[in-house]
Amino acid sequence: MAASTGAADAAASDSTGPASSVPNMSSPTIQYSMVLEHLIGEKRPIKDLSPGVMGGLPVPPKSDEQKMIERGMESCAFKSVLACVGGFVLGGAFGVFTAGIDTNVGFDPKDPLRTPTAREVLKDMGQRGMSYAKNFAIVGAMFSCTECIIESHRGKSDWKNAVYSGCVTGGAIGFRAGLKAGVLGCGGFAAFSAAIEYYLR
Repeated sequence: MAASTGAADAAASDSTGPASSVPNMSSPTIQYSMVLEHLIGEKRPIKDLSPGVMGGLPVPPKSDEQKMIERGMESCAFKSVLACVGGFVLGGAFGVFTAGIDTNVGFDPKDPLRTPTAREVLKDMGQRGMSYAKNFAIVGAMFSCTECIIESHRGKSDWKNAVYSGCVTGGAIGFRAGLKAGVLGCGGFAAFSAAIEYYLR
């Protein structure tokens, strides 16, 4: 009697053990490609990550006007105008400063012994400041515009953009005096731009 119950228990254990380890063929199989498609493919659910959920300060969504203003401020035209205005102001200040420390400002080369008046000194300082302002404005606008165009074309923001832009700007300015001057201007502006980028970065 004990042998029969033991045999029955063994048969029951054999029937339940292997049967439980065999997978049910009616259940769908999980494929690796399906998992990838749900994780990183087209079926991946898109979730809007707000800064408040990620631990940052909540930021309201930007309006169409704000997006348009941001696109305008990031455009090459706006950057060129801004660099032109900044170069004009900086050049004017630099010209007035150099004229202020120049001892020959206001003197007439035909009559060097005559003491210049305050009006003549101020006139010469204004002319030199305006000349420097125009030159700085042209250089600043050319450099900023070419750098923005090169950066947009390359799709990268690194030191090479400034070097290429410096070469184009220096070459265009020096080319008016000849090919040799253009090559020297390209190399000089490129080296100066590389030095500035190395110092700033």
